[in-house]
Formats: sequence, C-alpha cells, structure tokens
Amino acid sequence: MRMTVDEARSLAERVLMALDHSAEYARITADHLIDCELRGLQYGGLPRLVSIVERLQRTGSPKLPVTIAHETPVSARLNGNDNLGYVVALKATEIAIAKCRASGIAMVGGDDTWYTGMLSYFAEMAAAEGMVTMIASNATPWVAPHGATEGRFGTNPICFGFPSTGDPIIWDIGTSSIMHAEVVLAKRLGQKLADGIAFDAEGRPTTDPDAALGGAFTPWGGHKGSGLGHVVQLLGVLAGSPIQPPELAGFGFVIVAMRPDLMMPEQEYREKVTAYAEAVRGARPVAGGDPVRMPFDRSAAIRRERKAANIIDVPDIVHRRLTDFAATGRN
Repeated sequence: MRMTVDEARSLAERVLMALDHSAEYARITADHLIDCELRGLQYGGLPRLVSIVERLQRTGSPKLPVTIAHETPVSARLNGNDNLGYVVALKATEIAIAKCRASGIAMVGGDDTWYTGMLSYFAEMAAAEGMVTMIASNATPWVAPHGATEGRFGTNPICFGFPSTGDPIIWDIGTSSIMHAEVVLAKRLGQKLADGIAFDAEGRPTTDPDAALGGAFTPWGGHKGSGLGHVVQLLGVLAGSPIQPPELAGFGFVIVAMRPDLMMPEQEYREKVTAYAEAVRGARPVAGGDPVRMPFDRSAAIRRERKAANIIDVPDIVHRRLTDFAATGRN
C-alpha cells in the first residue's frame, strides 16, 4: 500500500489516540515512526505500530505521563510510567539539551519505558543545538552473550552524535546481529532469517523468526559486540532499569550531552568534524566499490529522497491491521 507522508503520519496518530494516548504523545510517537520509514528502516516504522497495539492490548495503556523522579542542575532521572520510549527519550533529550545549554554538560536517564526507537533521532536533535552526545538504551534480554545460546542482554543500541557544518555525524548501532523489530516483521511477512543470527529455545541455530523470538539472537561483532551489549545493559541499569528488563517493559535510557565549547569554540569544532568527514569520504574505495560514506550519510540522503517523492510503501497486512484498528479499536 502506498501512502503520502501526511497520510501515514495521520494514520499513526489516529491509532495511538485510539489507544488512549494524548494528542501530544501520539504526535511525538508518530513523528518518530514516520522518520524511521523515511530513513529506510521500515521495520521500525508502521510495522512497529502493530507491535505497539498488540502490547497495549495485553497490558493496557499507561495511565500517568512521564515525570521527573530526581533532578540536579546537570542531571535528571525520569520515570517513564510505562510510556513508550519515543516519548520518554524525547523528554529526556529535551531536558538534556536545556541543561547542557546552561551548564555545558548534562546527563539524563529514564526508566520504566519500552520501544525507544532510533537513538539517532535524539542525537540529531542535540546536534542541531551544536552538542555532542552519547546515548544508550537497554531492553529485554533477547540477545545471547558471545559463546552462549540464551538471552542475557537486549538488542541494546548505542549511539554517538557530532555536530558539523552540514549534516551531523551520527553512529547508531544495535549490538545484536538483528533487531527485535526485524524478526517480528519477518514473522508477519512469512520470511526466513539469515543463517547464523538466532537460536531457538533449545539453543539450536534457526532461521525461523517465531523460533528465534522464543530463543535468542546472536550479538553483532562476536565478542566485541557482545562487550558493547554488556556496556549498554549496565548504562540502562544506571537509568533505573532492572538488570534484565521483562518482556517489553522496564527499559532504561541514558543520554549524555556535551557542549564543544568546553574544549574549543563550537564553530571550530563543527569545522573540524566536517573536515574529518570530508577526508573519510575522499578515501580511495576498494576496487569496484561504492564511494566511502560517513555514518548517517545514507539515512540523511534517503530521507531527503523520500520526502521529495512523498511516498511511503506499507506492507498490505500492516496497513489493513492499522486502518481496522483506527476505525474500530479492534485488531
């Protein structure tokens, strides 16, 4: 199904408001989901909204807004009150930006949340204000440590963002070999997984997404990615999460924001970031390879193209379930 960007955003907002989200929280979440679609991460876009519907149908919608549990001039800890991570992390990022603007550095965490989405979304917000960020978000233990077959940490994205004189430089990765949302979408569409990225409940390698959801995913990058996964899990614990959050609940999110002018004038730092990025892009590619890119180059380019085309392709099964729910409240 093909939709315009505004049609897709409106559908997402209507579904979220049918789930008793406020207009503000629906808008925040819908904007994040549509940005995923625009950046070519379909599994994190409208298909993710189906998963949100399914989760809230099991548990009920949150009754309280995001609140501040603890605060200092340079830090804050938010209680997500089971609200979606798109909202909790955006509120945390807004607070971090304000505190960093005032003090030069800030650290904000949030717990009791789930489905945080693209950490680069929040890094881009801070980079637009000239700030460097480090962001981490833990999750349900769907991923097996290197050398194991049972989940002990989440898909656990980690992200770093840097302002430049143009598009920011943002490195945002999951520390698992496949993201949970990708596996869920593969199950919905009847697709198999690649070899070597998942185990079933008995610890046997599997390409069946349903079996993988009952087992564990492998870490990205072997023992190195596994180590990053542990780091993110513990940063989420610092935000207040359990050491192993339950299924789609209790996630922890941390953002650290820094003003470059703690070290040098902001414009000088932006120019140095730009110069470095240009040097990397100018590196000789491997024989027959594409030009070298910096992190975030692809996302920014695809988003510009899709915004200009004003088209989002949505799997028919996803579109049908969302439109039915928006109209009837049933899925």
